[in-house]
Amino acid sequence: PVCVGRCCWNTGAMASGFGARGGPGRCYQFWMDFQDCMKDCDHPSACINQKEDYVECLHHKKEFDRMNTIMREAIRQEKEKRAAEGKSQGMWAWMYN
Repeated sequence: PVCVGRCCWNTGAMASGFGARGGPGRCYQFWMDFQDCMKDCDHPSACINQKEDYVECLHHKKEFDRMNTIMREAIRQEKEKRAAEGKSQGMWAWMYN
């Protein structure tokens, strides 16, 4: 198995690499990069960037966090703009509270 911290993967049990429509899976190349790094490194912490890329490809957590941050800022700016103009929040009040 390949282990980073308390997370371990059995490299022999990895999926075939084929996606749902027959081509390569969307994260397969990230997995291969991570696996190659783990084979060649002396210490698992050397592959932390490859691991993060693979996990991000699977779960999109950083992408969603960034999207949510951008949306919160857009809502905050719209709320300030409406308050400065003296406009009511109207039917979208739930969005600005």
